[in-house]
Amino acid sequence: MCTKPPPQKESEEQQRTRFQIELEFVQCLANPNYLNFLAQRGYFKDQNFINYLKYLLYWKEPKYAKFLKYPQCLHMLELLQYEHFRKELVNSQCAKFIDDQQLLHWQHYQRKRSALLQEQAEKSQTSKDAKEPKQISAQSVT
Repeated sequence: MCTKPPPQKESEEQQRTRFQIELEFVQCLANPNYLNFLAQRGYFKDQNFINYLKYLLYWKEPKYAKFLKYPQCLHMLELLQYEHFRKELVNSQCAKFIDDQQLLHWQHYQRKRSALLQEQAEKSQTSKDAKEPKQISAQSVT
């Protein structure tokens, strides 16, 4: 009779390596072209891979999400839980559409953020000018 050996506890180094690998992989999910690549190679038909995507949902927790540079990867990870989305990714046009939508979102975000920063800078300057006492020049006194 063959029995499974008990699971071995990961060393700190192994945990760190697994964390880095999973972090990098989850962030790759933000790239629609990579998702298209995975779909075309049949990864989204493999139940083990689908289970792995489900396991990776722990990245949505704030204590892990704070390490992500590309937060849109969490949205993609969520969408990958749905079979219909995984099937649509085989189509290159689907990946292109997602890519275009991300680009439009970033452009809108940048414009809006720039406008908000400009507005804040102007408010700050106005309030600074209002607080400074007016200096009287020597010429205006005479």
